[in-house]
Amino acid sequence: MLKYRKLFHNYLDDKLKLQPYQKLGVIFLLIVISGFFGWVYEFIFYFFNGGMQEWYMQGGNFLPWINIYAIGSILILLTTYKIKKHPIAVFFISFLVTGILELVAGWLVYTIGNGTRYWDYNTEILNFGNIGGFVCLRSVLFFGFSSLLLMYIILPSCIYLSQKLSRKTFLILAITLFSLIMADELYNLTAKIFRLYSAMDFYQALGFKYH
Repeated sequence: MLKYRKLFHNYLDDKLKLQPYQKLGVIFLLIVISGFFGWVYEFIFYFFNGGMQEWYMQGGNFLPWINIYAIGSILILLTTYKIKKHPIAVFFISFLVTGILELVAGWLVYTIGNGTRYWDYNTEILNFGNIGGFVCLRSVLFFGFSSLLLMYIILPSCIYLSQKLSRKTFLILAITLFSLIMADELYNLTAKIFRLYSAMDFYQALGFKYH
């Protein structure tokens, strides 16, 4: 625990010296963890949103992972890493960055997809501050608070893991998890284009509904 505390203080003060393999592995783990975190959040939220009558499957993959949360985590990392000693600034910048990401992504899908929506805050609970169904205050507040979890718990924990494990073990762990997620994502994207059997078909066959 003392070693972790020292690492955390060095992390805040930008005194950590990471090898290139550690940086790459940490980013891979962040992508996996943040996508999984988003899936868990949506799986639970839409249970309550639907009146706690049934569970709704989220995302379009076989594995529990949603890509926009991974994209958001990388944007948060890029825009707040240098100011991580100031959690209030991290919160507000993440609030803005994720709000813009959600608004732009939702609008692009809707425009390019001729009215397709992967989410619609017009039909959800707690949708105050709703803009076109693409973004609402509740969602960006959640993303803002989640950014604190990302920058002050998840990221330093991944860095700690990169130093605790041997180079080989850490790379095997990070690359394996990342590759599984990317293979799943690529297959389901291809399945959507060519109308192949997809994760949505699989979970619907099991009786799950999609939001």
